[in-house]
Amino acid sequence: MNLKAFVRDINDFPQTGIIFKDITPLFNDPEALKAAVQGLSSLVNGKQVDKVVGMESRGFIFAPILATELNAGFIPVRKKGKLPYDTISESYGLEYGTDELEIHVDAISPGDKVLVHDDVLATGGTAAAVRKMVEKLGGEVVQCNFLITLEFLNGRDKLPGIEVASLLQY
Repeated sequence: MNLKAFVRDINDFPQTGIIFKDITPLFNDPEALKAAVQGLSSLVNGKQVDKVVGMESRGFIFAPILATELNAGFIPVRKKGKLPYDTISESYGLEYGTDELEIHVDAISPGDKVLVHDDVLATGGTAAAVRKMVEKLGGEVVQCNFLITLEFLNGRDKLPGIEVASLLQY
């Protein structure tokens, strides 16, 4: 299935000059959604995964489904101040600014094999920040997994030594 047919470009969102990849049409089509889940699961290629970390907000859509498919736990990573328990945090750069993410201090145990999932790999700042938090908690990132990679932004460069996989590349 051509999943790119379910991704639309939104010009000048969230800021002038940005072309946003809108994946909501993919969510609206049951066959495309199923194909995306199957494709994302297959990218893991049999690796042991104990936890799947999904980043706010669109990473929350596929990450719990992937966790279920991989018989793993799901861990939400949220923007600062949104998680109710004790957290650690990490600042990161976006293609259009900076932000800060948090994870619960007890979300990952030493030695956990962790799949990091988000919808889009752009500049790599978000995934790199999550990698740092996972490693601070003693986990090992076995792969970073994305629906889309914006190759021209070179986000993979911020994830040295980690396998990066995505279904769609632009």
